[in-house]
Amino acid sequence: MRCLLGIDVSTTGVKALLIDEGGRVTGAASTPLSLSTPRPLWSEQDPAAWWRGTMTSVRQVLQDGDLSGEDVVAVGLTGQMHGLALLDGRGQVLRPAILWNDQRTGSQCDEIRRRLGKSRLIELTGNDALAGFTAPKVLWVREHEPEVFARADHILLPKDYVRFRLTGEYATDKAGAAGTLLLDVGTRDWSAEVLEALDIPAPWLPATHEGPEVAGRISAEAAELTGLKAGTPVVGGGGDQAAQAVGVGVVRPGTVALTLGTSGVVFATTGEPFVEPEGRLHAFCHAVPGRWHLMGVMLSAAGSLRWYRDTFASGVDYDALLAPAAEVAPGSEGLLFLPYLTGERTPHPDPLARGAFVGLTVRHSMPDLTRAVLEGVAFGLRDSFELIKAAGLAQIDQVRVSGGGAKSALWRQILADVLDVELVTVNTTEGAAYGAALLAGVGASVWPNVDAACDSAVRVTGTTLPRPESASQYGRFYEVYRQLYPALKDAFQRLG
Repeated sequence: MRCLLGIDVSTTGVKALLIDEGGRVTGAASTPLSLSTPRPLWSEQDPAAWWRGTMTSVRQVLQDGDLSGEDVVAVGLTGQMHGLALLDGRGQVLRPAILWNDQRTGSQCDEIRRRLGKSRLIELTGNDALAGFTAPKVLWVREHEPEVFARADHILLPKDYVRFRLTGEYATDKAGAAGTLLLDVGTRDWSAEVLEALDIPAPWLPATHEGPEVAGRISAEAAELTGLKAGTPVVGGGGDQAAQAVGVGVVRPGTVALTLGTSGVVFATTGEPFVEPEGRLHAFCHAVPGRWHLMGVMLSAAGSLRWYRDTFASGVDYDALLAPAAEVAPGSEGLLFLPYLTGERTPHPDPLARGAFVGLTVRHSMPDLTRAVLEGVAFGLRDSFELIKAAGLAQIDQVRVSGGGAKSALWRQILADVLDVELVTVNTTEGAAYGAALLAGVGASVWPNVDAACDSAVRVTGTTLPRPESASQYGRFYEVYRQLYPALKDAFQRLG
């Protein structure tokens, strides 16, 4: 049995996923990870835990399938983006890794904008400086831990530390590298201008590889520890969102991935490096060679519905909660919901943004409020679609929806109507690890390219079409929705 292995080093666990050469999932194993928050705003992990989780999950998935390393023909890596693992010249970890959700680097982001200028920074890297990115973390260590910085010799992302332990190679993928704020997204390589402006030595950075490109091979030591075969190729892989997009087949311009999880992600593949001038969208390289993507992130998508259920209908099944809302007309009797329960990122990068129901009257009842939550999240996601269109992606042919919220037929219909686009579901549900395994298959010549891999393995399972009358009604409500954040911003700031 010839298998492909995808390894996902997420924030909460390390997942090992096996698929066969037809794209069918044959096994999966996960090992949980814990977070450390030693101070307010801090979020860290021990890179050794990533490696222990990888060894455990890989051995477990092989054992469960009664397989050996001989059966695995290639390995693909994915995982959490933006984290900073600092190593010395001998490959030893110097401090706990600073993660994507760490918020300590606000002043370093300001310093990056000062040194490069915001517009030039966005022009080069595709992004504004945000606390989650890797570059401001490097500056923070230099400022606050100079003794650690003086010993540093290598900068790696979380999954690339696992790659180093698997292969002995210092390497990364271009999609993940784009999330460091150190990559020139147009040339798909490290930006000499940014590195010089931030005084970060270029030799500290790993070699960059396209997603399906072989970036190293399993070492004898790693083979002994994981059960994999020495010499097995390990491909570049991709950051979690790029690999997730591969996993649902969003690899061509005109197709968009919509992930409706706790947060909401809108991911649009492009054939050239579009950049949103204000940096309100992320502009990264795709895990597909020669392609890029634009991405909007909403912090409380299905998380808004979970909060609403837990607060006002604790213990009620989601299906039972949503069923009466299907009888409510679009617009919820003139009631709008702002889903900024944990601040917002796209299109308003404002940690002090707050949630709100606007338009409440005595006529409103529980079903109206429920539907308003579903519609408010849909309007928030439409904000990202509007920015993507304005940035230059004029044509959106199909939106592929996944995540827990996508299980609701009512929510899928509301989304199709609000976005006025065909919404489809697909057969693959294993997320980023599945995309990493497909990239491994391309690297091992199971498929000639990523497009062919997705065409072979990913199939549409359901379609929701927009209803013209509802789409028109939602267009009018959306115009009111767009006015609410500017109108309430000052109040949010004062309340915060």
